[in-house]
Amino acid sequence: MKQLLNTLFVTSEDIYLSLEGENVLANRDREVVARYPLHTLQTIVSFSYSGASPALMGACAERGIGLAFCTPRGRFLARVCGESSGNVLLRREQYRIADDPRRSCEIARNMIFGKLSNCAASIQRTVRDHALRVSDCGLDTAAQQIKELLPQALSASELDALRGLEGVGAAAYFGVFDHLLLNRKEDFFFRGRNRRPPLDRVNAMLSFAYSLLAHDCASALESVGLDAYVGFLHRDRPGRESLALDLMEELRPCMADRFVLTLVNNRMVKPDDFQMQDSGAVLLTDDGRKKFLKAWQERKRDTLTHPYLNEKMSWGMIPYVQALLLARYLRGDLDAYPPFLWK
Repeated sequence: MKQLLNTLFVTSEDIYLSLEGENVLANRDREVVARYPLHTLQTIVSFSYSGASPALMGACAERGIGLAFCTPRGRFLARVCGESSGNVLLRREQYRIADDPRRSCEIARNMIFGKLSNCAASIQRTVRDHALRVSDCGLDTAAQQIKELLPQALSASELDALRGLEGVGAAAYFGVFDHLLLNRKEDFFFRGRNRRPPLDRVNAMLSFAYSLLAHDCASALESVGLDAYVGFLHRDRPGRESLALDLMEELRPCMADRFVLTLVNNRMVKPDDFQMQDSGAVLLTDDGRKKFLKAWQERKRDTLTHPYLNEKMSWGMIPYVQALLLARYLRGDLDAYPPFLWK
């Protein structure tokens, strides 16, 4: 089993990363301000425009350490990849399936089944934990509406029909999402999903969490030999990691959305962790982003029992396990791709 190591988040905008021996150096104005042993790292995510040295990029690619670059506000820019170590037969099978809409749908429908199931489970978790506070909010009705879509998703034979079901489920889910936010509703509210830019604090956190989760899914897929850019539900688009977006669909409700709900409901973020821009965009401040990333790393180390493998593991391992299960299905070792179904 792959070991969950540390992720190094570089949140200062003026930090340049370089390599010295077996250490990553964080440089500011040509002075070393911190160093980190390379062998303890699984991923490096930089939110700095200063970049990294070619030597460090090469070392990360050679050792299989993920190295991603984002804007200071969290928008993904690029990821460093080395020579592919994936099985060429596995990738050829991935490409054949991606070129066949019918076979693509057979995989995508299990992923969307997982997403819809986890959306319903997330709503029911709030109903179970806070029954009195949300008794008249329509949460049970929304969860039931989503559950009724599950058999239709499993029987879908066309991608467009599957996308339509996913859209109906998303409308029901986000239609009650505001009721899952239980504290400081004057500051942390949800009136609908918006992005590019996010227009409220909750959407700002959701967008940031989705960016982090997409990066984890892309790294996981590459680690098992799959091409993160060739998806089944999300079709090819230059620069888009379509398969990573596919894989994260079932993980959004339980890994990203519940994380944001925890931050709000447990009062782990404050209104002044965000800045309101004249354009209407709402963004995390530097301190808010650091607080968010620290909590994200701690969350990834929490443990659970995987519902399919029945093995105890950390949340951070879930994208890697699902990528491995997908690869096993493509190789013919499994009869179907088993989505992650949160309980």
